[in-house]
Amino acid sequence: MAIKVFNTIAGKKEDFIPIKPDEVRMYVCGVTVYDMCHIGHARAYVAFDVIYRYLKEKGFRVTYVRNFTDVDDKIIKRANELGVKTEEITEKYISEFYTDMESLGVSKADIEPKVTEHINEIIALIQKIIDNGYAYVSGGDVYFSVESFPGYGKLSGRRLDDMKAGARVEVNEQKRHPMDFALWKESKPGEPFWDSPWGKGRPGWHIECSAMSTKYLGTTFDIHGGGKDLIFPHHENEIAQSEGAYKVPFVRYWLHNGFVNINEEKMSKSLGNFFTIREVTSRYYPEALRYFMLGTHYRSPINYSVDAISESEGRVEYYYSTLREMNNAIGSFGGPLKDFPAKEEVDKNLQEFFDSMDDDFNTAKALANLSNLLRLANDIILKRNQYPKDIFRSSLCYIREKIMIMGRIFGIMEKEPLSVLKSITTMKAKRLGIDVDEVSRLIEERSLARKEKNFQKSDEIRDRLLKMGIAIMDTPEGTLWRIER
Repeated sequence: MAIKVFNTIAGKKEDFIPIKPDEVRMYVCGVTVYDMCHIGHARAYVAFDVIYRYLKEKGFRVTYVRNFTDVDDKIIKRANELGVKTEEITEKYISEFYTDMESLGVSKADIEPKVTEHINEIIALIQKIIDNGYAYVSGGDVYFSVESFPGYGKLSGRRLDDMKAGARVEVNEQKRHPMDFALWKESKPGEPFWDSPWGKGRPGWHIECSAMSTKYLGTTFDIHGGGKDLIFPHHENEIAQSEGAYKVPFVRYWLHNGFVNINEEKMSKSLGNFFTIREVTSRYYPEALRYFMLGTHYRSPINYSVDAISESEGRVEYYYSTLREMNNAIGSFGGPLKDFPAKEEVDKNLQEFFDSMDDDFNTAKALANLSNLLRLANDIILKRNQYPKDIFRSSLCYIREKIMIMGRIFGIMEKEPLSVLKSITTMKAKRLGIDVDEVSRLIEERSLARKEKNFQKSDEIRDRLLKMGIAIMDTPEGTLWRIER
């Protein structure tokens, strides 16, 4: 089955046919680095990370470019408020971005350009747009003339006449049309600037992505992604700039992820329902946030709530618990794989998984196939006495192999299970106000009592832990504990 993607500019699903048969060139708009990333950023970068992983799994050579906007009004404002250089702000939040993305298992892009490192390319592109008659100089600014570009509005479906009639734009005598947008801004006192043919200034927001994407991916490339909020004006303006400069189609497929709502309301700082990634991952195991994002198709809106993230954490715990059970049951088995009764069911689920992912990267549907294999593995483990030992282990090896393929594409279940389970238990305990240090102390005290064969004291400590809502399990890997509330 060929991959199908929903192409925003076409308004429908289309067969995905890259420009070069075995190669995909993909650009996704990155963050403006002036503050911590929020869970809306998690939605976008998890979605496109899964797309990146899946395309590579399908055998494509993928070049993935994701930029950093490191010069912008918001950055300048934050630097001025704190009395520091803009570089100090941008370096800090690029570092914080990497910390957040690593916690979510989001891969680094192949190329991660910064705006400030591409000023020469931006200036050259602006000059080309001017020379082609699509932009004009006004004072120390340069504006793109939307009326000069016949295709303006083709991505968002907006008509220029309607936009002009409904425009709520500040009076600006420098503009010929209220929807004209800045390619180059004249610098103000105290702002960073670069020399240009039009005077000292800095790039407008939209031009940066046109310059960096074409530098690394060519004047026409396969996929451009980002949140639905970027369709207009950012991506619409990118098309106008790039096609105005090079007079060829800019992008083949436009992919946009849906918004994050909080308790059924749009996430907004003004509504006080705004969560950073760090706020969520400090309370819940980070992979739970990634799993939560996978549970809804990337183009659909997703509703975040405490119940939803708690449930996702529980599913991650179940996944790793099953993987741990499988690993323990398989042990060091290295024999040849043998047929087993459920092999056909395993193969069917794997095929359905790929069919779902081929259908516009439907992770929500594909996740059900992963859950089916985990359920099947648990069933085999529970009925282990019904199988010859070699078939029992062989079946689990086969299932685990398919689970690992799915996990690799989703970016989950890639860590050591026991350490994950311990982390989840600890985070749950802290949320419930359980003194984790006290639990650890009591477990150590009980282990010492067992070593000294003081079983009465050992049982007393177990009972004390039970009253705290803590159940303990003695395993070959040591004493483990879980919350029984």
